[in-house]
Amino acid sequence: MGYPAACLFDLDGLLLDTEPLHSQAWKQAAMHFGLALTGEQLLALRGRRRLDCAEQVRQWMAEVDLLAPAVTQLLAVRQPIAEALLPSARPMPGARELVEACRDRGVPMALVTSSSRSAVALKEAPHPWLADIAQRVYGDDPELAAGKPAPDPYLLASRRLGVDASACWAFEDSIAGSQSAAAAGCVVHVLLSAPGSATQLLPAQLPDHSRLLQSLLQIRFD
Repeated sequence: MGYPAACLFDLDGLLLDTEPLHSQAWKQAAMHFGLALTGEQLLALRGRRRLDCAEQVRQWMAEVDLLAPAVTQLLAVRQPIAEALLPSARPMPGARELVEACRDRGVPMALVTSSSRSAVALKEAPHPWLADIAQRVYGDDPELAAGKPAPDPYLLASRRLGVDASACWAFEDSIAGSQSAAAAGCVVHVLLSAPGSATQLLPAQLPDHSRLLQSLLQIRFD
């Protein structure tokens, strides 16, 4: 497959197995206000910034005639749940090996995440190998005009690395994230959800020409 100009990595559900924990936090927070989120709705939240997710949940509440809380009220319930769960997240199979392979071969890397800087610090504390990814684009990055699925996060990451986005490999696990990377022009590798998952990702939902992965262990630099 050769070497890309850079590898751009999502974090949640791609490098760390956080998505079930995020889903649990959103489900509990929404239920607190009377909304039972479906698997399809939880899938739609994956890969998006916290504030964007909160606005989406509020919209779903309004659609079923529930009194939607303010974003601050919803997040005040959701955030303590998430913060208690997320430090327990384990690496996804092959994640550490892939990051170390990029490091050892001199392939530039960037983290392109919808999570805030503080949330990433919480999640990565038990995983010092993530420090090998020095360049970061966070969901609350002051230079970020729009989050995923807009192309802005991946365009910003490639610009900071000094490479063309079309020469980069982007690694994602969500619809919003894969759409963002594809719109930026990256070569998109998508890690599919495990069969039977409540938030299973289906190939038909992904951008055309996405390279589908069952595991990050499939990636080889030859």
